[in-house]
Parts: sequence; C-alpha cells; structure tokens
Amino acid sequence: MTSKVVYLGNLRTECEHVKSGSTFITDAPTDNNGKGEAFSPTDTVATALASCMLTVMGIKAAQMEDVHLDGSTAEVTKIMKAEPRRIARVEVKLNLKGVADDKNRKILENTARTCPVLNSLHPDMEKEIIFNWM
Repeated sequence: MTSKVVYLGNLRTECEHVKSGSTFITDAPTDNNGKGEAFSPTDTVATALASCMLTVMGIKAAQMEDVHLDGSTAEVTKIMKAEPRRIARVEVKLNLKGVADDKNRKILENTARTCPVLNSLHPDMEKEIIFNWM
C-alpha cells in the first residue's frame, strides 16, 4: 500500500504516506464548495508534475559532472474546466540553477519531458512547460 486517505468531514482529507508516515491535508477549492485552506486534490496533481520533473532532473544531474540543481524552483498554474470538471491545463515554469552547458540543458529538459507524472496525465490535458535557465 502506498498511502491512506481519511475523510475528515467538511470536504477535507488527510493523506498519509504509509512508508514514511508523513501527511498532508487537502481541502475542496473555494470554487467547488470548499474552504480552500490547503491544496485541493487537483492542486496536488498539478504540483506533482513539477515535483516529478525536478526529481528526475535531479537524478540525471547527479550522474553528470559538475551539474547541481540545488535551489531550482517551479511555479505551477492549474486551470480547471467546468464540463466535465477536470484539469484543462497545467503550466509549469521551471527556474533552474547550476547548468551553463547547452548540451546538459538539453539532456535535462528531455529528462523532465519524460517524467512518469507527465507520461501519466491524459493527452487532452494541455501542458505548458517553460525552462528558465538562470
């Protein structure tokens, strides 16, 4: 088992990662009867995309000489669609540090574009990925 989710009432859940015991809360968003006091379930999907991209890029960077992505960030924007209610578009802006070489940048960008979360998202969902090398 990967995780356990408990419905706490008032459109809130507590999610626990079984192996580590770490937890987070989700709330329904304000545009869907919720309080919006925490990530919504769809926020976690959009955020997982950026997290996965940075993670696989970090794995690849560790295999490269003098490439370190520490301090890199991602900005995520999720856009919903009404009928049927779903994520219509996710925009991820990756602000990446520590890579000056164009060859390594291309390798890392390709790695990000093949991350498991991106490969798992529905093809009808629009995805805009921006690589901002700093």
